[in-house]
Amino acid sequence: MSDVQTKTVTTKVPARLDRLPWSRWHWMIIIGLGTVWILDGLEVTIVGNLSAQLAKEGSGLAITQTQVAGTAAALYAAGACSGALFFGWLTDRFGRKRLFIITMVVYLIATAATALSFSAWWFFLFRFLTGFGIGGEYAAINSAIDELIPSRHRGRIDIIINGSYWLGAAGGALLTVPLLNNFAVNVGWRIAFGMGVVLGLGILLVRRNVPESPRWLFIHGRDREAESVVDGIEERVEHEKGVRLKEPSQSMTIHQRKSIGFGRIAHTMVARYPKRTVLGFSLFVGQAFLYSAITFGYAQILSTFFKIDTNTGYFFAVLAAGNFLGPLLLGPLFDSVGRVPMISGTYIGSGLLLYGTAWLFDQGVLTAFTLTACWCVVLFFASAGASAAYLTVSEIFPMETRAMAIAFFYATGTSVGGIAGPLIFANLVKSGRPGDTALAFSIGATLMIAAGLVEVFLGVRAERKSLEDIAEPLSATPTRGDAVRYGLRDPHRDRRT
Repeated sequence: MSDVQTKTVTTKVPARLDRLPWSRWHWMIIIGLGTVWILDGLEVTIVGNLSAQLAKEGSGLAITQTQVAGTAAALYAAGACSGALFFGWLTDRFGRKRLFIITMVVYLIATAATALSFSAWWFFLFRFLTGFGIGGEYAAINSAIDELIPSRHRGRIDIIINGSYWLGAAGGALLTVPLLNNFAVNVGWRIAFGMGVVLGLGILLVRRNVPESPRWLFIHGRDREAESVVDGIEERVEHEKGVRLKEPSQSMTIHQRKSIGFGRIAHTMVARYPKRTVLGFSLFVGQAFLYSAITFGYAQILSTFFKIDTNTGYFFAVLAAGNFLGPLLLGPLFDSVGRVPMISGTYIGSGLLLYGTAWLFDQGVLTAFTLTACWCVVLFFASAGASAAYLTVSEIFPMETRAMAIAFFYATGTSVGGIAGPLIFANLVKSGRPGDTALAFSIGATLMIAAGLVEVFLGVRAERKSLEDIAEPLSATPTRGDAVRYGLRDPHRDRRT
């Protein structure tokens, strides 16, 4: 589909959003949108920790542990890739809000159907569809959050929100313990999936109050609505803070478009920003393989090597705590120290630590407890870096392609690491030989270090900068760049609508 242009307008919407002080309204955005990562963490962890239980006789499913940790995990990842691409395109075309409502509904229906599974094929089908909804969430939510959060807070907020995946992982891990021990083998796992539906319904209720992205609105010919949304936000913030916000001097002039064609999107990523495309792909492949391959199968490791199959949730909860503490404690440094040193440092550092863990595991000196401790240290750094991958691809491409860029890198990275990883890893662990599992650890470490080196050479210094300064919108007029970058009066500012 070719570009469809409408009129030319000048706006201060980006500058008005970036100069807002932190407020309760921003917390509402975080709760309504950011909590989806808790759902993803809950989904992945529940399945991983229930793999041994689902494989038991009487579970209601004729399925093996390897199929749960391998085939079902790969199908979930495949669904997430498909959903990210499909809904990512729709998000850039029809808006953020409409799609983050639709994708949540898809997730709720698929998760409820998973809880009612009566055979392996049904379980596989709805794991795919659950991933389809979650994948769509990544594109719609990341783009909306970054377009609504002020630039000086964007790095830490985005990283912490992405890291909240591990709150869901910890909750899912702890939830499986009583469900596995206190309920019949064919009941506990169904209740676990039902809990995801309950949490999703709560998020959907809050999400109704989140507005459409004003940045998306003014580019797609709805400039008056964009100004109205920002007016309402400013009124709420001024009332809460008891201050009068100053009018920013920066403005931008754009040619509004109803749609952006696939050809323009592809040209932007490949021809206009080739180095950024290589960077995004590298970061996503590294983190996707590490997490999708290894965390999907952690319960399988505990069961195979340490004969722990009903209390794996305790171990995974500790692992998840280390993962969340990384983004929480390191997140502010991505805004102060900077994107490039922090992203490269967390990727390379976690890779080196993972090599050490692989060697210790191969030597047979680790117990279930010491292996979990090693993983906590590794993932403290890896989690912050992985969260920064989503932040990076959301920042470094133009607004018109933002959701599609997130979807593309999530899909390609997850296709390499999230589909191939669980299949390879499940079979390596199945062999029962420590060297095979250590090999999987080493592959993940190598890819993380390689991605960190790419960040060193190709990373973008995006800290505290407006999204429009990092990547000028495709719709911007030539005069817009200088006005924004240097604070000059835009010659068209009096035509602002």
